Amino acid sequence: MTRREIRDSAFKLVFEQLLRDDDINELYDIAEEIEEITVNDEVKKIVEGTLAHAEELDGIISRYSKSRSIARISKLNLAILRIAMYESIYDENTPMNAAISEAIKLSMMYTYQEDTAFINGVLGAFSRDHQKNEESNA
Repeated sequence: MTRREIRDSAFKLVFEQLLRDDDINELYDIAEEIEEITVNDEVKKIVEGTLAHAEELDGIISRYSKSRSIARISKLNLAILRIAMYESIYDENTPMNAAISEAIKLSMMYTYQEDTAFINGVLGAFSRDHQKNEESNA
């Protein structure tokens, strides 16, 4: 599986969990039954990490979302943003710019054009602040 396919499967599972609020293991079982979403260790790592840090990630998203509160962000966009933030902060193997680029590609596949602009704006502001913090700590 490519990294993009892993991220796509993780996105679908995180989104499904937002919609259904089911136990993630139940969603893994359903995904394996219907064979449309691949579930492997790499997918589970992203999904479980994203879900474990959801509250923290939502706080960060809220800080950078100037036009919408968390409650007003669509579940599709929230799933994409959470995964991008999770990878940017916690996945040492994924550079922030790659996580953001992949989030934009997911958004272009699954959301409206204005949603892609919103996601790009939130992640861009986060990235700029993160870069400033790293430079001031260096």
